[in-house]
Amino acid sequence: MKVEKIQIAGKEVMPFTIPSGIVTTSAQSLEKLAREIPELGIITTKSIGPEPRVGNREPIFSQYAPGSFVNAVGLTNPGCEKFARELSHINFPSDKFLLASIFGGNADEFVYVARTLEEHVDGFELNLSCPHAKGYGMQLGQDPNLVYEITHAVVRNVKIPVFAKLTPNASNIGEIAKAAVNAGAYGIVAINTVGPGCHMIDGYEVLTNKVGGLSGKGITPIGVKCVRDIRQAVGENIPIIGMGGIFNFNDVRAYAKAGANVFGIGSALAGMDDRDIKDYFVALVYDIRQGTNLAEERLKKVDMNYRKVKVEEIVNPDCNFKVVKTNERLESKPGQFVFAWIPGVGEKPFSIMDDSPLTLGVLERGYFTRHFNSLKVGDEFYVRGPHGRSVEVPNGSNVVLVGGGCGIAGLYLLAKRLSEKTYVVSLLGAKDREHLLYVERFSRFGDVKIVTEDGSLGRKGTIADLLRVAKIPTGSYFFNCGPRAMVEAVLPLEMQVSGGEKIYSSVDYMTRCGVGICGSCANEKGLRTCVEGPFMSAE
Repeated sequence: MKVEKIQIAGKEVMPFTIPSGIVTTSAQSLEKLAREIPELGIITTKSIGPEPRVGNREPIFSQYAPGSFVNAVGLTNPGCEKFARELSHINFPSDKFLLASIFGGNADEFVYVARTLEEHVDGFELNLSCPHAKGYGMQLGQDPNLVYEITHAVVRNVKIPVFAKLTPNASNIGEIAKAAVNAGAYGIVAINTVGPGCHMIDGYEVLTNKVGGLSGKGITPIGVKCVRDIRQAVGENIPIIGMGGIFNFNDVRAYAKAGANVFGIGSALAGMDDRDIKDYFVALVYDIRQGTNLAEERLKKVDMNYRKVKVEEIVNPDCNFKVVKTNERLESKPGQFVFAWIPGVGEKPFSIMDDSPLTLGVLERGYFTRHFNSLKVGDEFYVRGPHGRSVEVPNGSNVVLVGGGCGIAGLYLLAKRLSEKTYVVSLLGAKDREHLLYVERFSRFGDVKIVTEDGSLGRKGTIADLLRVAKIPTGSYFFNCGPRAMVEAVLPLEMQVSGGEKIYSSVDYMTRCGVGICGSCANEKGLRTCVEGPFMSAE
């Protein structure tokens, strides 16, 4: 089998993409991977609609079997006008094809989104296939007449190629594909997730939406069959982007034989950082050309299994910042995090404050943390993880831990572990003494300096004030954990002491899946902090 570029509207591009809603969901991340991964010829955006949508409450993504997932993101997006502004600020490579996935509740909404984005993209993917968002996607894409109407309306109003993304949840997918082509579609994308399905743990639906689309290894045969049926219906001249459970060379070959020209790879990237993804695509192309199976070896073993834990002790029970100790040990590395899940309520990520026993520091902020902080001793909840990268420094280094508010919870395990081989100074701050926890425990692992905004404990002021008067050795390593404003205030001061390669910060990015798939935690550099961090280098 050969790997050849495909011609799409005047551009010759490599025949690989990442499906909509996976990894490249921010403007910065899609630009970054477009520049760094030559094998990705088509870059697909998340699905963008006419108005912003918050989407579903977490959990939105779960693993029901190795390499197999269920998701119900809920078409989360900033709305087409804001996304157009975001795209206008990136410098997308001219030799790549930017495919904007769009959705709407009717033809007029699809047209509005397309017109809003047209000047910033190379083509459109019409999302006619989302299986779990009421009024959108699959409910439109199962009707050939509606598919024709929507496709024809968009084609008539834009001057760039239009692809129709079809659902496998239709017995007549060939007929639907033919309707899209008859309406002027340039090509077909197949398939979206299968279902919806329901994944349960101990009798509880994992997804807050209760049901979601199935992806990964379990749907490969369905995707191959759908592509075959579409190819037979539309003939040989219509480009087909095939996807659904592609993990290795054999999967690519199966889709190619079924009639796909381009191959979308999504679930296989679970757990991979950007370097891993780059190495994976290099290996996959090599496999296709040489008949080897090196890409399979680069897949990550993703553990999203939940385990039940019991509340053993609550520290600071009368404050909105509590420390919850469980009855279980969870072997972890400093810097990692877990998701806490309360069935029927939701889940959120938390730094691992300690792992023996598993201990979490939780500041009450919203719906989930309010419920979590209402747990009593003896109550049970679930955790998954640990997720994220650990932090490491050379033996004998000077380490400065800088924590503000609930960010202190993200530093205690670092102090405990790093003190075994380094000299640790902890600079801890909060608005008052009530919100400064574990001060005595931190002091077991090195020097501790305290600041509060009201002066009720330690110096009066901010962490930045404390850092200005602290005597920090040149070349020290810094680990910052706290609000973005705190991190932005201390970074310039730390840069006077050390280079950016020795300064790491963990700020509160939206983290929804924990394994790099949803891309919601991408920072301003396009890096997904759940797999690249959470402690990110200032370099």
